[in-house]
Amino acid sequence: MSAYWLAHVTVTDPEAYKQYQALAPAAFAPFGGRFLARGGASEVMEGPELARHVVIEFPSLEAARACYASEAYQAARRARAGAAEVHLVIVEGLPEA
Repeated sequence: MSAYWLAHVTVTDPEAYKQYQALAPAAFAPFGGRFLARGGASEVMEGPELARHVVIEFPSLEAARACYASEAYQAARRARAGAAEVHLVIVEGLPEA
């Protein structure tokens, strides 16, 4: 069953954040990660205003966790340090019908 990274990101240093954007997609690919939403237009219906929203689908919860723990993603995180405030949740999808 699929799993999703749900990230809310406030970029504080756009130039430095570009380095993360250059590294992160290559970290997702080996784990089957694919972007479903990536910082596009959004409208808050309830709750606090959040700057940027990202949704990445993975084929399984295990793949989503392994991607986060991978050296490639951890390198991307290090590149992002100080450039953004991030709230990231991994959530398991519903069973396929």
